[in-house]
Amino acid sequence: MRIGDQQILIERPPATEPDSMTWGSYPMAPWAGRVRHGQFHFGGNDFTLPINLAPHSIHGTVFTSAWHVDLVEDEHDHHVAASMSCDLGSHWPFGGFASQRLALTPDRLECVLAVTAGDRPMPACIGWHPWFVKPRWSDLQFTHMLARDHDGIPTGVLVAPPNGPWDDCFVEPLAPIALHYDTVTITVSSDCSHWVIYDKPTHATCVEPQSGPPDAFNLVTDALDAGQTLQRTMSLSW
Repeated sequence: MRIGDQQILIERPPATEPDSMTWGSYPMAPWAGRVRHGQFHFGGNDFTLPINLAPHSIHGTVFTSAWHVDLVEDEHDHHVAASMSCDLGSHWPFGGFASQRLALTPDRLECVLAVTAGDRPMPACIGWHPWFVKPRWSDLQFTHMLARDHDGIPTGVLVAPPNGPWDDCFVEPLAPIALHYDTVTITVSSDCSHWVIYDKPTHATCVEPQSGPPDAFNLVTDALDAGQTLQRTMSLSW
């Protein structure tokens, strides 16, 4: 993704480095961030997910999936949108599917992501993982941060945010979240309740809006009934 001459998102690495986690901007569903050791309890049963970033399961099942393009809308004044969908994969024991709509206008990218349960209840947490090229400076101010334990997983305890760099989850932005480059400023907005900020790399800053915290399946009990949908939005404006 480029705006004028300014590269905004980290581009795909060479074919010799096929890591899908470390570039672009991808949706996370039916969970966002880590699930501790890939294990959780739901509906009276214990479940185990595949470990894809040892020792945890991370970022859901759809960021490596092939999405079906359901509809492309090419409107006037340089407005274009695409709607896509995919199932949640064989490693997700509850069925269901994800859908997203990406709408591009001259000054913003609007993203809508949803996950819909199949014929049985299931837990759900969704979000996005944009890998932004490291900006010259950032506006990243929040009221609270979730403390992490020895596993690097949030405990649910809210603390005052320390100075960065971070690989942490925050709530309640104090100001618009903005990344400043030489020729453009990117503002990230969302109706998500939690924000993971990962700005430890020297080449990138990740600003990840999520509908719940990492390890949400073990921290909160929210669930979708059969056929119910969880939907959130993210906007990148410039």
